[in-house]
Amino acid sequence: MPEKKRWSAGRVPLILCLCQAIGALEVPLDLVQPPTITQQSPKDYIIDPRENIVIQCEAKGKPPPSFSWTRNGTHFDIDKDPLITMKPGSGTLIINIMSEGKAETYEGVYQCTARNERGAAVSNNIVVRPSRSPLWTKEKLEPITLQNGQSLVLPCRPPVGLPPPIIFWMDNSFQRLPQNERVSQGLNGDLYFSNVLPEDTREDYICYARFNHTQTIQQKQPISVRVISVDELNDTIAANLSDTEFYGAKSNRERPPTFLTPEGNASNKEELRGNVLSLECIAEGLPTPVIYWIKEDGTLPINRTFYRNFQKTLQIILVSEADSGNYQCIAKNALGAIHHTISVTVKAAPYWIIEPENLVLSPGENGPLICRANGNPKPRISWLTNGVPIEIAPDDPNRKIDGDTIIFSNVQERSSAVYQCNASNEYGYLLANAFVNVLAEPPRILTSANKVYQVIANRPAWLDCAFFGSPLPTIEWFKGAKGSALCEDIYVLYQNGTLEIPVAQKDSTGAYTCVARNKLGMAKNEVHLEIKDPTRIIKQPEYAVVQRGSTVSFECKVKHDHSLILTVIWLKDNGELPNDGRFTIDKDHLVVADVSDDDGGTYMCVANTTLDTVSASAVLSVVDVPNPPFDLELTDQLDKSVQLSWTPGDDNNNPITKFIIEYEDAMHEAGLWHQQTEVPGMQTTAQLKLSPYVNYSFRVMAENSLGRSVPSEPSEQYLTKAAEPDKNPMTVEGLGSEPDNLVITWKPLNGFESNGPGLQYKVSWRQKDGDDEWTSVVVANVSKYIVSGTPTFVPYLIKVQALNEVGFAPEPAVVMGHSGEDLPMVAPGNVHVRVVNSTLAEVHWDPVPLKSIRGHLQGYRIYYWKAQGASKRNRRHIEKKILTFQGSKAHGMLPGLEPFSNYKLNVRVVNGKGEGPASPDSSFHTPEGVPSAPSSLKIVNPTLDSLTLEWDPPSHPNGILTEYTLKYQPINSTHELGPLVDLKIPANKTRWTLKNLNFSTRYKFYFFAQTSAGSGSHITEEAVTSVDEAMASRQVDIATQGWFIGLMCAVALLILILLIVCFIRRNKGGKYPVKEKEDAHADPEIQPMKEDDGTFGEYSDAEDHKPLKKGSRTPSDRTVKKEDSDDSLVDYGEGVNGQFNEDGSFIGQYSGKKEKEPAEGNESSEAPSPVNAMNSFV
Repeated sequence: MPEKKRWSAGRVPLILCLCQAIGALEVPLDLVQPPTITQQSPKDYIIDPRENIVIQCEAKGKPPPSFSWTRNGTHFDIDKDPLITMKPGSGTLIINIMSEGKAETYEGVYQCTARNERGAAVSNNIVVRPSRSPLWTKEKLEPITLQNGQSLVLPCRPPVGLPPPIIFWMDNSFQRLPQNERVSQGLNGDLYFSNVLPEDTREDYICYARFNHTQTIQQKQPISVRVISVDELNDTIAANLSDTEFYGAKSNRERPPTFLTPEGNASNKEELRGNVLSLECIAEGLPTPVIYWIKEDGTLPINRTFYRNFQKTLQIILVSEADSGNYQCIAKNALGAIHHTISVTVKAAPYWIIEPENLVLSPGENGPLICRANGNPKPRISWLTNGVPIEIAPDDPNRKIDGDTIIFSNVQERSSAVYQCNASNEYGYLLANAFVNVLAEPPRILTSANKVYQVIANRPAWLDCAFFGSPLPTIEWFKGAKGSALCEDIYVLYQNGTLEIPVAQKDSTGAYTCVARNKLGMAKNEVHLEIKDPTRIIKQPEYAVVQRGSTVSFECKVKHDHSLILTVIWLKDNGELPNDGRFTIDKDHLVVADVSDDDGGTYMCVANTTLDTVSASAVLSVVDVPNPPFDLELTDQLDKSVQLSWTPGDDNNNPITKFIIEYEDAMHEAGLWHQQTEVPGMQTTAQLKLSPYVNYSFRVMAENSLGRSVPSEPSEQYLTKAAEPDKNPMTVEGLGSEPDNLVITWKPLNGFESNGPGLQYKVSWRQKDGDDEWTSVVVANVSKYIVSGTPTFVPYLIKVQALNEVGFAPEPAVVMGHSGEDLPMVAPGNVHVRVVNSTLAEVHWDPVPLKSIRGHLQGYRIYYWKAQGASKRNRRHIEKKILTFQGSKAHGMLPGLEPFSNYKLNVRVVNGKGEGPASPDSSFHTPEGVPSAPSSLKIVNPTLDSLTLEWDPPSHPNGILTEYTLKYQPINSTHELGPLVDLKIPANKTRWTLKNLNFSTRYKFYFFAQTSAGSGSHITEEAVTSVDEAMASRQVDIATQGWFIGLMCAVALLILILLIVCFIRRNKGGKYPVKEKEDAHADPEIQPMKEDDGTFGEYSDAEDHKPLKKGSRTPSDRTVKKEDSDDSLVDYGEGVNGQFNEDGSFIGQYSGKKEKEPAEGNESSEAPSPVNAMNSFV
């Protein structure tokens, strides 16, 4: 782009050259001006008679105008009618007819006048009419009877309403009657039948008229139509008419078209410019005619022509004079064609060429007021001044009328007025108000100061400078504080003061000043222009082909000016994305999951800022399953085969791999389809094997890699000949439901397998072990037969053979069954029990003879229960348990028994019918077992040296308790366990006191119950002996004494000095005697650890560690090391995991610090000595 030019100092600035008269400029409302009508009701104002009437008239002016009305050409005094009020500050009338009065009373032509000291403006003539929705006139409609194929017109003739109603035909159920090329509704509302069919017979053809203005619907009386065939018509004529009339009846036959509407060969049509031209031709004939349209002397306008009502109506919208001419409709069927010519004339109500505009002049200026209109016929132009015809208005020497123009010269303030221009012809009128306002006003700029304009680089920029002044100001634009006036080579200056920069670039940024001048003064305004970078799509979405059900992603990466807010939206086919969770937008991507067929289309990414919009699109193609095959045909029809051929459907961009052929047996399984065979995708014929006596229909489905098509339309039906059955029923069984019968069952053949009519079954049976002949019976198509009077549980040979009217199926297979079972007769004998342990027993019995079972042996069932004493048996129901052992087993185990209990049991044999008699009850006793833990243990009455224990016996003693075992041990302050004490307590005790315990010491107790079988599980508890208050008061914490603290500090200082001396001697290479002595007499328990131990060894004086060595020996008291005995206490660990071995010894852990070796009991509870503490420090 060439460099921006600036005016040199010697050049004249570019100034807007505007017409001296100000036209079409808005006069600020703070200036004196004549009235202007701003809002009014429509010329043809149809009101709802159920609501108040509101006739609008709004105007502006300075001073504010007053309002008056005329009705039917005379003054309308609204003060005389209490139902009429005028809206304050407005001329709008409100007529309150809802309380009283009728809308018809206020019909008429209304006109509003707005007046102030500078003139008067008038509204259009507003014709007020109430809407009407009259009822249909009562009439008796005779039923219509006509012959099949004849034409018919059902008249609607709705009542005349205001506005005209909308017509439609429905039935009694308020369902619209179907319409098509044969049956359709005309523009006049009548229902036309080109020819009638029997299905047109009905008694509820109802024409409805909907009056939208009042939201009411009126209906005509139903019309009854009966369509009869030629035979029915002849019968009717024969019964009611003479011979001559009977033979004169026309027969139903095909015929060429004739027009039902319009009549004749030609007609005329007149329409007004701008309306919709509707031309209609409806023809009758058999077969149904088709309608075509042409324009004789031209072509139909492409973008404005539409065909409605199955081509019977031609519509041209926004019709103009150029659409006048001859239009021809042609009705055609197989027997001929006819045409009708419609001559169209387009007339025009007046329309504006130049509508008069307000004129603002300065005193002494000149200016024109132009009112130019056209129409067909040509409209007449007339002028009014302040609502009065200009011919009788006061004369103004400063104006001159020249047809459609008034020329003003050397105007003065008295020339201010409102002029009305009326253009009218026989089709309507136009009325426009335009004022002449004579003002002397210095310039003013109406655009907001310091307004900021933002424009995209390399696009046009428009800077506004709305202004007003009289005389008309001149406009100049400057850039920058001291810039020159802008030249016309680069900039465009508009009449309304707007400055255009055709190609705004980055250097166009800055401040621009608009200056308006006239002879009365000057005004200026500064605006600012900012140039922004354009929005660009740097990564566009790309064309995609995906399979249905997969996921596709479109990318749209956008770069934009970061001072602008960016929004990115996605569209599909120029509409919103479907409201579906499958569509997700994530930053720069649109992701469509589980793609379906409907997702195919054009996807557009639209990037918007407040200044620009860019977009990019891509097409998504979804490959799909094939379309179904069509044109199925059966050829080479034989008894047991037929050839099927078809035409493949569209493969939808994915090759067909195979065709699946299915059949339906309409005779036996109508509506149920079975697969017949498959053929490769290149093959379009198949030779099919058929079964006898089947009414076949076939259908074909195509399959590709995506799936199968929907099935094709079924083929024609093909019935094969009957034959004898080629198979017998399956799943033949013989089982008795009662002891004296045999129930023979089978799975019947289906209709497809019957091969012919009259399907039956021959059922045969005989005893397996006898010499009897076969007994046979033929039964209908059922699935079972019952043989009565049979012996109990006897084996039978059975066979079932299919037959039909043609013959028998092949000889059937023989199966074996049994007659009905009965309950076993004998109980198992020799039942004896061996007790294995306190919870398990083994039962043995002798099997019963097979003949006494009288059925299929299912197994043996043991009933067992605890034997109760007489008193308990009366109080509680005895609960019996049952164990069943399958087959012929003669022994079984009874688990889960209770120790030290008396049990009884009996044994029964079981067959398919039920249980046999029970064996005599056998008794056995379980030995003692170990008891459960005592039910509770609590410690009461603690003293300085004693604790009292109380407990409850075990809930399950499982025998006779012999004694209790109590084990306990002390716990010191570091959570170490002391020696374990074992104490035996008689079984009859529930309380025991332990004496001579340590003061203020915690003890842990382990309590067992014991029977002759051993000790049971234990219960634990802890308790503390109480503290003597006097002794507690004398005890002082040594760590808080001053002498102890001073001693510790002195010892620490001495040790530090010794360490320094040792360090110095070692650096000199010498050894001191202590080190030598240790090297010579190292204590094996205090040797440094090996390198692979991962720890460091320490040297210490042997005398200092004597207590430790003593603690490491086996103590003389009851403390036992873990490694010496299983009964000893293990080291402490996290949590309490204590439990006892079978002999009652404790093997648990107590929560606390874990030591490598347990210390002696007395030493473990002592406080550490200062010497030991220092040894630990070193």
